Amino acid sequence: MLRLHACKCGDFTCEIRGLSTSVRIDFCIVGGGIIGLATALALLTRKPHASLLLLEKEQELATHQTGHNSGVIHAGVYYAPGSWKARLCREGNELIRQFCLEQDVRFEVCGKLIVATSALEVTRLEALRERCVLNHIETVAVSADDLGALEPRIAGRAALLVPGSGIVSYRQVSLALARRIRMLGGTIALGSQVEAIAETPGEVQISTMQGHTFSARHLIVCAGLQSDRIARLAGLRPGVRIVPFRGQYFRLPGSKNDIVRHLIYPVPDPALPFLGIHLTRTIDGGVTVGPNALVGFAREGYGPAAFNLRDTSEMLFYRGFWRLLRMRWRSAVTELRTALNPSLYLAECRKYCPELSLDDLEPHPTGIRAQAVGSDGTLVHDFLFAETARMLHVLNAPSPAATAALPIGRMIAQRALHEADGTS
Repeated sequence: MLRLHACKCGDFTCEIRGLSTSVRIDFCIVGGGIIGLATALALLTRKPHASLLLLEKEQELATHQTGHNSGVIHAGVYYAPGSWKARLCREGNELIRQFCLEQDVRFEVCGKLIVATSALEVTRLEALRERCVLNHIETVAVSADDLGALEPRIAGRAALLVPGSGIVSYRQVSLALARRIRMLGGTIALGSQVEAIAETPGEVQISTMQGHTFSARHLIVCAGLQSDRIARLAGLRPGVRIVPFRGQYFRLPGSKNDIVRHLIYPVPDPALPFLGIHLTRTIDGGVTVGPNALVGFAREGYGPAAFNLRDTSEMLFYRGFWRLLRMRWRSAVTELRTALNPSLYLAECRKYCPELSLDDLEPHPTGIRAQAVGSDGTLVHDFLFAETARMLHVLNAPSPAATAALPIGRMIAQRALHEADGTS
């Protein structure tokens, strides 16, 4: 009988004692971020008598992408009509709010204002409004005068109000998901880093660096920043490589916590893959400024000088990275200049919030986005999966993955259960 220690995680304890390597688990999930947790909950909801084990290499849940994002509950403004992103985000916006109400997780539906500061951006704003109509998202056109009434400290020629956007702590959502998983009989093993995966016709064997081996009927991997590596570890050829993008944030001083009532976003440039620097209210009452988007030299390094030799060498020896850089070198140079010169960063904010000064930009934790990049240098913008008879790997789960976590988890569970019905 394998007996593991109990691990502390936030405000609850993950009991992981009493597991046996001689018992085959129905479902093993790798990854304790919000996608892995939502998938585990969806499986146990649909199969309440199934045995489920979730492995997380860190000593706490939601420590990487989930715990370092902006905390925005997105409405789905930017996504192509009919895409997975658009459908899942719209559904996820409703489900995450319902879940928070049921689990007593604090959230706020404060709305978002997308602010146009030039004639070109006014034209782009109208295109965004038309996209929202196709995606069935409620919006309100805002004139310059109305913008001044809604947000006296924000300047612009026009704006688009998206009432359904909100804010939450996705770490708190993750802890609530974990509590539900425990109540339904699932097991969460923290400090359990996978080092080997072997699939046979009848099962998948998963070995950890801590010396434990488990057999599972089905394996689901939601490993985020490590998704391509875990796929290769399992013998797959994912066809993409994760390139980390660092998002540098600042936080406004407490004296300016009331500077905005809504989330304030610029009108994005459709030629660029990111949304631009915005003002984001946080659920703890603060306001952040950011992010930019820089190539990172460590997948899980959050300090200003974070560097990992393996991460960097894998990226530099990947031809898809150089092809990406060749195609987007202008935006890369712009992002680098902004990161090196806070005045340029500030100038982006002052387009719509002219009262900000350099003294207002206080340090705030960095976020890292796992971006799947193809060998031809293309960015994978939608969800990407790799599947075998007994494994399902989530290779790319881009924003709005946190907002859409619950329907994504249901979709993954549905795919896994469909396979389980045919292979168990």
